[in-house]
Amino acid sequence: MAGLSDLELRRELQALGFQPGPITDTTRDVYRNKLRRLRGEARLRDEERLREEARPRGEERLREEARLREDAPLRARPAAASPRAEPWLSQPASGSAYATPGAYGDIRPSAASWLLPVDCERKTDEFCQAKQKAALLELLHELYNFLAIQAGNFECGNPENLKSKCIPVMEAQEYIANVTSSSSAKFEAALTWILSSNKDVGIWLKGEDQSELVTTVDKVVCLESAHPRMGVGCRLSRALLTAVTNVLIFFWCLAFLWGLLILLKYRWRKLEEEEQAMYEMVKKIIDVVQDHYVDWEQDMERYPYVGILHVRDSLIPPQSRRRMKRVWDRAVEFLASNESRIQTESHRVAGEDMLVWRWTKPSSFSDSER
Repeated sequence: MAGLSDLELRRELQALGFQPGPITDTTRDVYRNKLRRLRGEARLRDEERLREEARPRGEERLREEARLREDAPLRARPAAASPRAEPWLSQPASGSAYATPGAYGDIRPSAASWLLPVDCERKTDEFCQAKQKAALLELLHELYNFLAIQAGNFECGNPENLKSKCIPVMEAQEYIANVTSSSSAKFEAALTWILSSNKDVGIWLKGEDQSELVTTVDKVVCLESAHPRMGVGCRLSRALLTAVTNVLIFFWCLAFLWGLLILLKYRWRKLEEEEQAMYEMVKKIIDVVQDHYVDWEQDMERYPYVGILHVRDSLIPPQSRRRMKRVWDRAVEFLASNESRIQTESHRVAGEDMLVWRWTKPSSFSDSER
């Protein structure tokens, strides 16, 4: 059957009374299974027809044989009769019901015909329940294959322009009815079995809100396969795409970390440069305040203290004051907390209160001078 072309497959199905749809790579196996099932059903119907036709002929032969046995004593001849008649009397007539075993094997129903369910929908015996379960599993198998193929097509380029992997329940029901000739009641029974079963059958039933769990069949909107069936080429391309994506993500993360490291190193260097500039500024301030005090001692300055802003203006040119503001503020803060030789005071100078620095000699130096 695998050697049939698409045209031969279509003709075989039409000859058995089934009108197939488009035969593609995704539906070819389904239609082959359908053809195999239809051939089996046709073979069973032929056997049943032959059995029905053979039954009247067998009964007629039995009646003919009984009539011949009744007439045999009337036609009997003396023992001296021609020996040529003895073989005829010692053997049963042609077509006798007492022929050798297997002579009428063709009119006995085959074992397969006895396994066919007869009106099992209304019966609850073990045989009918087993048949119903087998039919249900076959329906679920066809449904699983259909959903897996559709989900695989959606993942592999979506050649059929599906809106999503979740197939509408009416479309799935029409497909199952077309392939298995099952009624809508059996389809609903299969969905009910999926909802009530604790097993993972590979089929997800989803409602309007796909984030909520569906509990009844009437709320099922679409069906989705949990295991999309994809070809080897599609799997390889997806695996390659995933590998390339992971490599790109890895390199992007590596580049980000490298850039972050460069930025941190730049920031650390700037902080070191700023701290070094702050220490240089502290040295300059100490020199200015000390020189001013020395000039005051030599009566070259009027006051022993000097304004803080005056020192800033003398050390930092106007075009650099905004850029050096942070360095200056840190230097002032460092002097206030770490330099004991410079005292910060507030004096009125030219009618305005302002902060000033005063140089203070160490006590040992003062004692030696005395």
